[in-house]
Amino acid sequence: MATLVMASHTAILHSASQRAYAHRLVDAAPVGSVVTVKPPGRTLPQNDKMHAMLTDLARAKPDGRNMPIHKWKALAMDMAGCKPDWERSLDGESMVCVGYKSSRLSKDQMSDVIEAINCYAAERGINLGDEQ
Repeated sequence: MATLVMASHTAILHSASQRAYAHRLVDAAPVGSVVTVKPPGRTLPQNDKMHAMLTDLARAKPDGRNMPIHKWKALAMDMAGCKPDWERSLDGESMVCVGYKSSRLSKDQMSDVIEAINCYAAERGINLGDEQ
């Protein structure tokens, strides 16, 4: 089992056998090893749905806002409670948004973002497409 911990390993805890594998990894890990357990990440279908919704929002230009999709995404994430961190730029001239990526969202957080987009669009009478 010692060879298992020579490299980084990931176990997705979706079955008893995967849980047992994770236990074996922990049991064989040398002192000082790091174990991280986190909730499931967002899925590709969630990501695809969010981007389709954001595209529809950008095309609709609600409230006269004409913005690219990445700005709509930032606003939707903020509305869902995913607040950004800000740091002063290296030259000290401005503030920079850091650590604000939808790829790091959990499945539940991504569901919250999708629901926030749905609510915003519904309040403004925007059709987000037939598959939403």
